[in-house]
Amino acid sequence: MVSAPFQTPRALLHVFNRYLFRGGEELIADKIHADLSTQHEMTWCQYDSAEWTRENAPSKLDQVRRLFYNRDARNRFEAALDRSDAGAAVFHNVHPVGSPSLYHSALKRGLPVVQFLHNFRPFSVSGTLQIDGKLTPDALYGSYWKEVRAGAWQDSVVKSTLFALMLKALHRSGWLKSVKAWVAVSDFMREKLVSTGALPAARVHTLRHAWTPMPQLPAIEDAGYYLFMGRLAETKGVIPLLDAWDELHRRLGKNTPLLHIAGEGPLNATVQQRLRTNPYIGQLGHIGGETKREALRRCRAVIVPSTWWEPLGLVVYEAYDYRKPVLAAKSGGLTEIVQNGVTGLQHEPGDVKGIVEDVLAMEATPPTSRLVIGSAGRQWLLRETTTQIWLQRFEEILMEATKS
Repeated sequence: MVSAPFQTPRALLHVFNRYLFRGGEELIADKIHADLSTQHEMTWCQYDSAEWTRENAPSKLDQVRRLFYNRDARNRFEAALDRSDAGAAVFHNVHPVGSPSLYHSALKRGLPVVQFLHNFRPFSVSGTLQIDGKLTPDALYGSYWKEVRAGAWQDSVVKSTLFALMLKALHRSGWLKSVKAWVAVSDFMREKLVSTGALPAARVHTLRHAWTPMPQLPAIEDAGYYLFMGRLAETKGVIPLLDAWDELHRRLGKNTPLLHIAGEGPLNATVQQRLRTNPYIGQLGHIGGETKREALRRCRAVIVPSTWWEPLGLVVYEAYDYRKPVLAAKSGGLTEIVQNGVTGLQHEPGDVKGIVEDVLAMEATPPTSRLVIGSAGRQWLLRETTTQIWLQRFEEILMEATKS
């Protein structure tokens, strides 16, 4: 008797704890939901960090308890699971509201979990492995002391201590056995997680983000300015970028190209201070919609100077979609999607001189050659990030996760 071929679950439960400030992970989680909906019956189970900041939020003491194990979140998870009749769950971030209770519930219910890793949590208090502007991968080896001392979570030593204790408890609980497949978004990220012993190689897979490119390109212009889009935080290389523009101003004077900074974050005041001393730096704040499209359409190049191990860098996809060169740090997954001299230029993370040299090189590049570089990025995007390829690879990962 020939057994029927194994089928992956038709229904999936999609779990995500949204952040206080919307970012790239939010965008990609929504896209994953939409893409998987073409193949599966998808049900959202969502939490929101804002639930703990609203008027009717749990007390601080109750939040501490729920950080370790949130029974209310577990009940919501199980209710969504029962409604969906899902055969597997797809997890993104579950902290702080979702809590480890979701892994515990999945394990008890025998529900296989596919866990996407958009940063280094649940192996790092900060999620970035960066402390005071320096990469500190101790957390991948199970040591959170340096992150705690630096107040890596919400700029608080007390909160960071609690988060570290929660991570320790989670890893010792055995509840992560519910995760049958860990999905890193770059080969770099996978290699770091495996080589440090944080995860077993057999259960860690690479799946870069898919992208839906614009079917019709708008008229591309070059208004001469450089564009930074991202969270205004140390991990994104904001300080080296500002320092580089000060150096460019010293060298070039009135011939300094403009830098437009789009985004919000803890370094907002620092950026505003630099605006007062360098007239060639402009701040756009948070942008979206037509404003964002115009910023991309008219820039000369996009700068991605991240100093942490950037898992991938969705902003590179956005730049490529508009045929724009990318000036990126040799950081994490950025090394896999930015080709030096082909789709952009690369500098060492945090290297002010390197950023300056990249900008000067781009300034010296003829307009036709800049267009060739941007077009190479667009071709890479069309070739490497199709939803069809992404779905096929996800199904392979899901099959391994649900068969094990």
